[in-house]
Amino acid sequence: MIITPQHIHEHNQKAKEEHAASFSALAGQLDGKGMAVEDLVNKVASFQVAIPSWALGTGGTRFGRFPMGGEPGSLEEKIEDVGLLHALNRSSGALSLHIPWDIPEDTKAVKALAREYDLVFDAVNSNTFQDQQEQEYSYKFGSLSHTDKAVRKQAVEHNLDVIRYGKELGSKALTVWLADGSNFPGQQNFRKALQRTQESLEEIYEQLPDDWQLLIEYKPYEPNFYSMVIPDWGTSFLLANKLGENARTLVDLGHHLPNTNIEQIVAILSMEQKLGGFHFNDSKYGDDDLTTGAIKPYQLFLIFSELIAGGGAGFTDQIAWMIDASHNVKDPLEDLLQSVDAINKAYAKALLIDREKLAEARMSNDPVAAQETLQDAFQTDVRPLLREARIANKAAAAPLKLYRDLGVRKQLIKKRGTKSIATGL
Repeated sequence: MIITPQHIHEHNQKAKEEHAASFSALAGQLDGKGMAVEDLVNKVASFQVAIPSWALGTGGTRFGRFPMGGEPGSLEEKIEDVGLLHALNRSSGALSLHIPWDIPEDTKAVKALAREYDLVFDAVNSNTFQDQQEQEYSYKFGSLSHTDKAVRKQAVEHNLDVIRYGKELGSKALTVWLADGSNFPGQQNFRKALQRTQESLEEIYEQLPDDWQLLIEYKPYEPNFYSMVIPDWGTSFLLANKLGENARTLVDLGHHLPNTNIEQIVAILSMEQKLGGFHFNDSKYGDDDLTTGAIKPYQLFLIFSELIAGGGAGFTDQIAWMIDASHNVKDPLEDLLQSVDAINKAYAKALLIDREKLAEARMSNDPVAAQETLQDAFQTDVRPLLREARIANKAAAAPLKLYRDLGVRKQLIKKRGTKSIATGL
């Protein structure tokens, strides 16, 4: 299915009168606070979040998967689905491929198809947390950290293959997440496992193009529950520093123990210029992979507050932004539309923070004033601002509503059938 400019125009015409009134009210409010409304609209309109190739099908759990029909059965169909999202919101203009789930067989044709939908390719992601049918050695006891040099070599070669695919597609970053770790005390030598991982990453880093980044992800538990070789941001930061300037830490919102102060982590990594990537999702208990902003919207706002404070005007272009979620009970495209909207809301609200007033409150040790300053921005209804940005971008004023009004999922099921299952978890 293709969402045409006519679809967008007709939808926006219906919303025109109500939007004009709500945006005028907000613009007047913001103008009264000395904020440049046009500049805010432009910043929100230019923000892009990559869609991962594995997030376009109905996600699963350890116990089962319940496809809803119409899922993309090929990389080409996945590009079409991201094109649908981007046509609706104009904020999803990049696709992040996971190899080997989505190997481009004809990169020229894949790039050409992506261009038709105004899409580019973001970071490419390697996979050494699963065994593939054609591989010689198993990753059951690790990959880049494995005790067997042959297994480590296989894992390194896979990452180098991923870089080669990425170069052909125009990507500029490789994301590495390791499932390596142990389930029982004594099973693994912590020091040697980390040393072996560093040596493996050094081999990959040596082959990294000069204009690329190596993004190192971390996770405190799962699939191993006693230890993970890269369990936290400090270990990722340590490895990134050892590797060099083009190695950076990637923050996944779900990869923390409960109640971790993620915004402080973001602040420190930004300060050290080592924040390279961001995976958006939400959680109640752990790596729940829920819709971004569904559980902790205030935390997401505080994270963007630190990103803006530490990154300066051009910070949005310096970080690889991506959604990393599982949609086991939702239409995945609807979930992704909700996630992108929540991310844009948090970003827009963080732009509204009165930085001078906040700085004064901090310098005078006034926590009440600091809290009031933050919550004044957070409690502002920025939905008219987001609609204005979308309309300026020739996107739908209300992407999710238009998606449902057009019956997109029904049309995808009619085209692809009820039993199609996308690659991924």
